[in-house]
Amino acid sequence: MRHSTLRQLELFEAIARLGSFTRAAEELFLTQPTVSMQIKKLSDTVGMPLFEQVGKKIYLTDIGHELHRACRGISEYLDNFEMVAADMKGLKKGKLRLAVVTTAKYFAPRLLGIFFQKYPGVDVSLMVSNRERVLERLAGNQDDLYILGQPPADADVVAEAFLENLLVVIAPANHPLAKKKKIPLERLSQEPFLLREPGSGTRMATERKFGEAGLKFNMRMELGSNEAIKQAVIGGLGVSVLSRHTLESDTPSKRFVVLDVQGFPIKRHWYFVYPSGKQLSIIARTFADYLRQAGRDSAL
Repeated sequence: MRHSTLRQLELFEAIARLGSFTRAAEELFLTQPTVSMQIKKLSDTVGMPLFEQVGKKIYLTDIGHELHRACRGISEYLDNFEMVAADMKGLKKGKLRLAVVTTAKYFAPRLLGIFFQKYPGVDVSLMVSNRERVLERLAGNQDDLYILGQPPADADVVAEAFLENLLVVIAPANHPLAKKKKIPLERLSQEPFLLREPGSGTRMATERKFGEAGLKFNMRMELGSNEAIKQAVIGGLGVSVLSRHTLESDTPSKRFVVLDVQGFPIKRHWYFVYPSGKQLSIIARTFADYLRQAGRDSAL
C-alpha cells in the first residue's frame, strides 16, 4: 500500500460511495478510462480485486470494504489536520457533521445559527431523521455528533445531557379537560391517544410513565411526525404527549392547550452522543463546549 497514492484512494472512495465508475469520474472531473486505470493500479498494489460486478451493478469485495474503512479514517485524519492548522492560526475552520432526531429540528437550526455567527468558517452538515435512522448512523460512525432525547442503552457511547426536555400533554382548545387542574393520570388514560411510531423517545417515555402507574393508554393512532400529531390534536382526534420544544412555533396558540396532568411534565434531557473511543475533531469539541454553555444559559 506504500505505492498507492492519495489520488487513487480518493477515486476508490468516490466509486464505493457512488456505486459507479462513471459517476465517480464525473464528480472528480476525470475520464472514465483514467479512473479505471488508476483503480486497476490500486488493485494490483493490494493484490486482490476491490470491486466485483453483478449484472450492471458493482459491489465492494471483502478487501474492498476493509480499504473503504481505511479511506474514511484517512479522510477524517486529513480533515482534522486542516482544522488543527487553522486552529494554530487562531481560526476555527473545518467541517461539522451533525445528526439529530426529528423533534430536535425545532431548536437545532437556531443553535447552529448562533454557532455560525461565532465561527463563520465552519461548514455544517445537518441530518434530521427519526430515532431509528439516527441510531443507525451512530452505529456506523457517520457523523461527528448526534442529538437524541434518549441515548441508546445497548451501545458503547458517550452521552452528555446539555438541555432540559419537558414532555407535556396537549389537547384541543375546546377539550372538556382544558380548564381542569391536576387531572389524574387514570382519567387521562381514558382519552384517545395520538403518538409517534414505536421506538420514538417521546413514546417510550409516555409508555414508561403509564406503566409505572399500572395503566395503559387508549391508543387511537400512530403518526409519523410531530406536526401531523399537532394537526390531528387540533382536529379533535385525541390528546398527545409532545416535547415543549415542538410547541414554540405555535405560541401563542388558541387551537390547542397544555393540560395540567398529575406527573407531567415528564422531565427529560437532550443529549449529545458519540461512539466511545471516537477522537472528536477540534470543531466537534468546540461545538460540544458550545452546547454545554448554551444549556447552562438556557439559550435554546
